[in-house]
Amino acid sequence: MSDQDPATPPLPRVLDALGVGERDIASIVPLTGGTYNTVTRVTLADGRDWVVKTPPPRTAALRYERDLLVNEVAFYTAAARAGGPAIPRVVRSETDPAAETGAYLVMTARPGRPWHEVSLTADDGDEPRLRTELGRIVGQLHGVTGAATSGFGYPAEPFGPLAPTWRFAFTAMTEAVLADAETYRARLPYPVGHIRTVLAGAAPVLDEVTRPALVHFDLWPGNLLVTGEPGARTIGGVIDGERMFWGDPVADFVSLALFGDIERDRDFLAGYAEARGSEVEFTDALRARYALYRIYLYLIMLVETVPRAVGSEAAHGTWELVDPHLADALDAAGKGG
Repeated sequence: MSDQDPATPPLPRVLDALGVGERDIASIVPLTGGTYNTVTRVTLADGRDWVVKTPPPRTAALRYERDLLVNEVAFYTAAARAGGPAIPRVVRSETDPAAETGAYLVMTARPGRPWHEVSLTADDGDEPRLRTELGRIVGQLHGVTGAATSGFGYPAEPFGPLAPTWRFAFTAMTEAVLADAETYRARLPYPVGHIRTVLAGAAPVLDEVTRPALVHFDLWPGNLLVTGEPGARTIGGVIDGERMFWGDPVADFVSLALFGDIERDRDFLAGYAEARGSEVEFTDALRARYALYRIYLYLIMLVETVPRAVGSEAAHGTWELVDPHLADALDAAGKGG
C-alpha cells in the first residue's frame, strides 16, 4: 500500500521521490501553452534546471492518448541517440499511474521561447537559417530506428502491441480517431464511412515504408524553442514528444508545414538533405502518404475539441480553420497524392 497521501498534489510527491526538499528549490514556475499534461519548471539551488510533467486525472480523451508519458519518455530516450543539445534529457521518469508518485517525467530544461512568440524579421536573416538548422535536427532524428524487436505505432500501445507493418499500424491509428469521431459525434466535412473508404483506397502506398523511424508528429512552432539575439538565433529545444510514434518520417512534414506545403520550404529541405545524405524526392507515392498524414492530424484536431470541451466558439474556430484543409487532403489522397 502506498504511504503517500492521495490528496497531495503530484509535484510535491515527485520532488519528494527525487529527494528534493523545500530548501533545495530556487523557484517553481508553472508553464502554459500545452493542452494535456501539467508542466512545471523547477530550478534548484545548485543550478539544476528541470521540467516536470504529470498527466491529468483520467478524463474523456481520444483513444490514442492513453499513457502519453510512455511515448514522451520513449521519444527523448531514442532522440538522445541522435545527439544534439536541443533535445531534453530524461532525468527520471515513472510511467505507471498506479505508482506511489503517480506517473511523471522529469527532464532537463531547454533555453528559449516558443518559435511563434519570437519576432523574426527579414533584416536579421534568422528565419532561413533557423529553418535550415531545424531541417538538420529533424533529419538526424529521422535516422533513429526502433529496436529490432519493436515495430510500428505508439510506444504506449493504446491499440495493442506494436505492429509488424506500417500499413497495419497506421490503419489502426486512423480507425481509432474515426471511432472517436463517431463516439463524440464530431463535426467532419464528410461522413465517417466516406473517410474510411478514402483511407482504405490509398493504404497500399504505406507499404513503401519498411523502417520504423522516430516521428515526433507535433513539430509546430509552439514545440520549438528559439534562443539567442537577433541575427544569431538558434534552436534551443525540441519539446513535447508525447505524440511520437515509430513510423514514416514523412509524417513529420505535416506539422512542420502546418496548413502549408513542405515542398515550398527550401531552407528546411536543404538542412534535412544535409543530415540525411540525400534530397527528399517528392514522388506521387510520397505525396499520397503525405496526404494521408495530413488527414490523420486534421481529424485529430477536429475530433479532440469535443472531449476537451473547448466551447462552441473555439470549436467553430477550429472547424473553420481545419475543415478546408482536411477536405483538400482527402481529395488529394483519393487522387493518389
